[in-house]
Formats: sequence, C-alpha cells, structure tokens
Amino acid sequence: MTHVEPMDPHEAFAELGRIRLADVDIDALLEKIALLAKRTIPGASEVSVTLLHGNKPQTAAFTGELARALDEKQYERGYGPCLQAAESTSSLIVPDTGTEQRWPGWAQTAAQAGAHSSLSVGLPVHEHVTGALNIYATTPDAFDDDAIAIAQTFAGFAAVGLANAHLYETQATLAGHMQKAMENRAVIEQAKGIIMGERRCTPEQAFAILSKMSQDSNRKVRDVASAMVENTRRPQP
Repeated sequence: MTHVEPMDPHEAFAELGRIRLADVDIDALLEKIALLAKRTIPGASEVSVTLLHGNKPQTAAFTGELARALDEKQYERGYGPCLQAAESTSSLIVPDTGTEQRWPGWAQTAAQAGAHSSLSVGLPVHEHVTGALNIYATTPDAFDDDAIAIAQTFAGFAAVGLANAHLYETQATLAGHMQKAMENRAVIEQAKGIIMGERRCTPEQAFAILSKMSQDSNRKVRDVASAMVENTRRPQP
C-alpha cells in the first residue's frame, strides 16, 4: 500500500471543481477521482471506482491491487456492497468484514486479503451509466460519521464531474472510452503476469513494482505495462 499525504476535503472538492473537461479524458478523470478520494476520506487505505453500464460492471480506476481484487470478487459472485451501491446509487458500509453477514462469502475473502471494513457510495452518472466510489480500510470500523459524510460529499462532486464529462461525448464515444479503459486494465494485468513470472511475487507486489517503474520513468502505468508486454512479444536474438 502506497503512503499518500492527506488532503483537506475542501481542497479536494475545489480541485474536482477546477477540472477542465476539455483538457482531460474519462480515464484521467477517473484516476484523479480515485487518488483524491484516497487522500481525502479519513480511514481510506485503497480506493476504486466501479462503473456499471447496463448490467456490466468494471473497475475503471483503482489506487491499489487490494481494491481492484475485491471489486473483481464481487463481479464474479454477482453481489457485494460496491455492486449494490452502484445499482441503487446509495451508500453501503461494512463496519467489519470479519462479522459481515449480508455478503458472507465476499466478506470472508476481504478479511483474508486484509480489508477489514469498506464504504461504497453510489455515483449517478447518467440514466444508462451508474457507478460507485469504493473505499477499503485495513482496520475494522474505520469510517465514522464524519468520514461517511465526507465520502458522500466527495462522491457528489465526482458524480457531477462524470456527468458533465458525459455531456461532452455521445453515448457511443463513452462506450468507446470504457472499452479502452478495460483494454488498459487488460494490458496492466498482462504486465503483472510477466513480473510475477520473472520475480515469483504476488499480484500486489507485481502492481507495486509496475507503479514504481511508472514513477521512476514519469510515465503512466498503462504505458509502462504496454511497453513491457510489447518487449516480451518481440523475438529475442
């Protein structure tokens, strides 16, 4: 888990409001939302953003492997707090995954992975696209009333930004961006697999290595991953 400096909520809300939609694409906006949420919401260890288009969910942005993996476990099972929050655009809190009874299978997986509480807040983006801001914590009862209120306010600003972004693009273009986001995730997963094979490490360690390579080279994670996959495909002399 990468350490980040905390940010005052009002600064985060202002930064979301200053985003010029003409200057950023959907991918960049989603990544910014996830990173700002991790810095802003008290108790947050990792954050992800779920988008639900029709009945097809995807994790469009995430700050760490823990968040992505636990989202994916919900998609596989077809139930969980992030899916319910996205479908109902409501807030779902799991105070302690060790005692959670609403989604017992997923909760047990979360606890074993080190996520001991979670908070998912619905994002009403468009009539055909909803989502959820998912916040995972490594301790039980990480989110008090203040943290929940901040998360809900943050999600409100984020939803407005995403809804406004939708106005800049047709539904077909948005679907294209979502497809591109899924392709980017696939390239990252391939690069992680390469690292895991070479270094005999876990998925989380592989993502951490990929993130450090991105920081050291001042390139986006997906660009580093794409270069790694392409280099592996080239025939070796």
